[in-house]
Formats: sequence, C-alpha cells, structure tokens
Amino acid sequence: MLRKIGLKTHVPIVALILMLVGVTTWVLSPGKGRRLDSGAASQSARLQPTGYPQLVSIEPMQEADGEMCQLEPASASTTLVSELQTQIAEARSSAIDEANRPAIDADRKPVRTIHDSYSTYSAVGVDVNTNEVYLQDENLFGLMVFDRRTNTPPTAKFSEPKRRVRGSMTRLEFNCSLWIDPKSGDVYSVNNDMVDRMVVFPRGSEGNVAPMRELHTPHRTFGIAIDDEANELYMTVQHPPQVVVYRKQAAGEERPIRILAGEQTKMEDAHGIAIDTKNKVMFVANHGATAADKGSGGHFGPPSITVYPLKAEGNTPPLRVIEGPKTQFNWPALLYLDQERGELYVANDMANSILVFRASDSGDAAPIRVIQGAKTGLRNPTGVFLDAKNNELWVSNMGNHSATVFPRTADGDVAPLRTIRSAPLGKQAEMIGNPGAVGYDSKREEILVPN
Repeated sequence: MLRKIGLKTHVPIVALILMLVGVTTWVLSPGKGRRLDSGAASQSARLQPTGYPQLVSIEPMQEADGEMCQLEPASASTTLVSELQTQIAEARSSAIDEANRPAIDADRKPVRTIHDSYSTYSAVGVDVNTNEVYLQDENLFGLMVFDRRTNTPPTAKFSEPKRRVRGSMTRLEFNCSLWIDPKSGDVYSVNNDMVDRMVVFPRGSEGNVAPMRELHTPHRTFGIAIDDEANELYMTVQHPPQVVVYRKQAAGEERPIRILAGEQTKMEDAHGIAIDTKNKVMFVANHGATAADKGSGGHFGPPSITVYPLKAEGNTPPLRVIEGPKTQFNWPALLYLDQERGELYVANDMANSILVFRASDSGDAAPIRVIQGAKTGLRNPTGVFLDAKNNELWVSNMGNHSATVFPRTADGDVAPLRTIRSAPLGKQAEMIGNPGAVGYDSKREEILVPN
C-alpha cells in the first residue's frame, strides 16, 4: 500500500508519469526500461524475477481508515518534483561543502601527560684542561657542564650545572654521543634519529647559542671517534650499519672520505666506536639487529664488537669479532679505548654494567673486569669515558638521571667515588625517547610505547 510521506503521496508522481507516457507500461530496471505494448502488458504478471524492483501495475489502494488516496493534479505533482529536486540539490551542495571543509585541530588539554622533566645523560666527556665534565642531555636536548669534582649529596634534589647549552639555536636534538678536543676544548655532539647533523661548539659556550660549525650526516648516526694524527672524524650509523669517515673540520654538505659498509662487515645496528691509532684498528659495538636496505627482511643476531683495519672501507670483513655468552653483551653502547693499557671499556646498556676487555680479545671472550651491582648506581649506562690524567672512569646513566665516577681499575659491585644527579635520589627515568605509537593493555592496565 502506498502511504502518505511528507507533504505529498507517491500516487501523484505515478499519475504524472502515466500522463506522460499514455497507456504504455514500463518495466523499470536500474538505468534503463523494457517497454511492453498493450498486448504484452497483460502478460506482465508472468514476468520472471530479476533480482531488482519492477513496476508492473498501479492500483489505487485504500488508507487504513477506508479513504481512497486522492490523485493530485499534474501541477501539484510538478511542484512536488520541483521541491524534491531543490532538496536533492541542496543536500548535494551541502555534502560537497562538508567534504571540502578543512580539518580543524581540537584545542584542548590532555587529561594527563607522561613526561620526564629531568635531564637524562646519554654520553659523558671530561675537559682535563678546565677540570670540567660535559654531560649530554638527550631528554631535554642540551649539554650540561659541571665541575669535575661535583658530588650530589643524598639529601639534595639535584646538582646545578656551571652552565647549560640548550635551545632551538643550538641544533641539539636526541644528542647521543660527544667528543671533546683535548687541545682546543671544542665539543663535538652527534644527533641521532630526528635530525641528521653533527654540531661543534667552542669551549665555554653557554645558553641558546648557535654552533660554530655543523655537518650534515647520514640518518641515524650514533657514535663518534677522532684520529687527531690523521685529522679524521669517524661516526657509526645504525641503519644501514656503516662507519663514515670525514675530515675533522668537515662542515655543511661535505661528503665522507670513505665508508665502511656491507654484509661482509658483519655490522648489525652499529652504535659505539673506538680507534687505536697505535695498532691501527677500530672497534665497533653492534646491538645485533639488521634489516635489508629495501625493507625486504632482516634478522636478530647476537650483540658483538667487530674489529677492522683503521683505514678499512667498502665491504671489508672484520679482522676479528668479540661475540658470545661469555662476553655478557646486552646492547653494547658507547666505547672507550685505553690505548696506554690496551683495554677496551664497554657501556653495557641493558645489563646495567661496564665491561672491560683486552683490546686484543677475540671470539667468546670473558671481560677482565665487570662493574655491576646495587652499590654501583648504574642504570642503563650508555656512555663511558676514561680520564687518564686523574685515573677516573666516568659513566653516563640514561636510566636514573645520573653520572657516576669510579676508580680507573674498579671491579665488581663497588660504590662510585662521586655521583652527579639531575633528579631526586631514586628517581627512575621514563625512558621515552622517540615514541612512534602507543597501545593499551586492558588486562594489565598498562600503556605500551615503542621507542
């Protein structure tokens, strides 16, 4: 039964159609009609189902109250059609306007924020000429400079630095390693992940200052070492794993002198680097993960330290590899070579330890000394520096906002000589560096953040 909908009934529209086409009956189908003449119209009842609606006849039907649906004059139907066309045009215009409307950012405050407001230290270096220690702040993007003898009391919230280098003009962002020129005091800082540059500041820099020089580097550079004798600067690249070598004074868009890269190098997620100018070799710390250049696959291997000729380039295999369960490697990060005593120091991030090897070690070698334990104050150590002048070993801890200093030959679960803290005692770092996504575990009520 056709009922009244809105302002008019469906019957006037049908009547209008019939007035236009006379006695011809149409079978309606999407996009076209099949005409039946007057003789064939009587057989329309025998039409086979088509799977879509067919108009085969029109019969006046009574309303529920017994009244017949009244036919409207053609002029009224024409008015209705006009109204419907107007409404359709307006709806179409509104839909187009909605589709073309620019997105508007919602300006509202978050319910809560997970953020670490304290400095976290990714690397450490000492300027022995000024008796100052430099700490890389990877969380707040800056450099913190302290007197070398600073020792934060357990009751103090933190130690205030002598000066800071921080701000948009510094070009520091996710700064992960540094090197201090022992002669000039220039500070070289390597940025990782987000910005592809190494920046250099003169000794005594402070505040939101521009670097004296910057070099455009490959994406994901991490470690740094400098051969002063050859006037060459070495940097590791995480992916694709490689070592790039520049002139020490390189700046701008200058290209590397040589590049060590390829499957035969056995580098896998390269991090720290140290060079031995006496024995003409270099050491590279590898986390162990690697992926194909074009994203076609990858694998996880054991962490290792690979050793190469100092001037190696191209797809050169290592001279030897330090790798295996006895090494205790768990994300080996930055390295430092004590060339005088032939000892290699490793910041062993995920094991909260400092490992010391003989520089000549190979294979599944056990470290000759290990600094590890509750007394040490180590928490995710990523940077290590040997101050040979004062016989002190410095460690930067990403996990607890601190730098710890030990005797040069420290071994075992030993307390540090001094500690510099940038946060209250026992405050653990959030360790949110460069989150790419977020998830929620409803069973454990935990927020999952890949870094």
